[in-house]
Amino acid sequence: MHRCLMSFFIGIMMLGLFSCGDGEVAYTPKPRSYPKVDLPERSYQSFKESYCDFTFQYPSFAKVEQDLKFFEGKPKHACWFDIVYPSLNGRIHCSYIELNANKNDTFEKMITDAHKMAKEHIVKAEYIDEYPIRKNNNVSGMVFEIDGPAASPFQFYLTDSVTHFLRGSVYINSRAEPDSLKPIVDYIKVDAAYLLSTFKWKK
Repeated sequence: MHRCLMSFFIGIMMLGLFSCGDGEVAYTPKPRSYPKVDLPERSYQSFKESYCDFTFQYPSFAKVEQDLKFFEGKPKHACWFDIVYPSLNGRIHCSYIELNANKNDTFEKMITDAHKMAKEHIVKAEYIDEYPIRKNNNVSGMVFEIDGPAASPFQFYLTDSVTHFLRGSVYINSRAEPDSLKPIVDYIKVDAAYLLSTFKWKK
């Protein structure tokens, strides 16, 4: 009896696999899907921290955390901070350098370092796209969009070429596959782009 039931179920499965009459396998590929993530509704607020010489708009549900330590020492400037996304386990890390404050912090070196740090991801990334930023309020820079299993899929820098240099990097604190993280990465990229579009130096 048991053997007859098994034969019956196998027969039903085979009928489902083959189309009628021609014997070809009837296969329909599944569309790519992503895990459901509850993304917050967008609204923005002004970044006006006293330890930074610029302002921009960032998400109302995010929080700003100033970096007070850098390995065993202190950051080069008080204006090092993270825009933290508590519900998405992500952040935008920002580090500010005052150009020519010492001989190692020249405009040329900061540009070179920014490109070098972005291209360190090329070993694992599928490609890196670069987009120049040019604004009318003495702000210029570059965006690096990195596709593939990179630690930071979106990076940028902004500068006035004389005094200010700000570098930013998006990080997701998860070991999940890039496809699984894509909805979160894409969501934070939009916020990063809005940061860039609303960015202004205070002086």
